[in-house]
Amino acid sequence: QVQLVESGGGLVQAGGSLRLSCAASGRTFSSYAMGWFRQAPGKEREFVAGISRSGGATTYVDSVKGRFTISRDNAKNTVYLQMNSLKPEDTAVYYCAADPKASVVTVPTTLRRYSYWGQGTQVTVSS
Repeated sequence: QVQLVESGGGLVQAGGSLRLSCAASGRTFSSYAMGWFRQAPGKEREFVAGISRSGGATTYVDSVKGRFTISRDNAKNTVYLQMNSLKPEDTAVYYCAADPKASVVTVPTTLRRYSYWGQGTQVTVSS
């Protein structure tokens, strides 16, 4: 079992930046691939970014490539999402998630691969 707690959300103007953090409990954080998802009102939850267990591989949805960066610090049991050049369409609740079954180099992108979820943090981008 792992518990995930997100922080860092808030209200920002278009073009601004936010850094989300996700702190994980437990001693096996480095054995999980980690992902960030988001869900806007009336829309399905979608994959945003993912990172492999060691941090050596990352992947992003096309709409955030070049603007968002996912990273992890296994010593601190924390995964981050640096979000730059934010747009109003980035407004959503952002969730971090953990996949305990991923291989060392795999970055899962589908929602059903992730077994553990945080409670979410709201990101609102004003125009």
